[in-house]
Amino acid sequence: MFNQNSAATQYPKPAQQPASSSSTGTTMVPEARDALNNMKHEIANELGINLKQGYNGDLSSRQAGYIGGYMVKRLIEQAERSISGQ
Repeated sequence: MFNQNSAATQYPKPAQQPASSSSTGTTMVPEARDALNNMKHEIANELGINLKQGYNGDLSSRQAGYIGGYMVKRLIEQAERSISGQ
């Protein structure tokens, strides 16, 4: 039979994120904000999505997801190149 108390003790509790994590809406490396913003606009341009400076609340979830997904893809590619020494 399943015992709730024993199940809770089987798994460690998730670690608390530091106060400066991105989940709080702050940038961990403030100097990177402009570079990420430039990347966002560059990728949106490549995808044919018009971004305005500032708030872009009129974007669909799909458009915002495309931009964010391509940003992640590009950042991973950059990290892999950096690690491999290219």
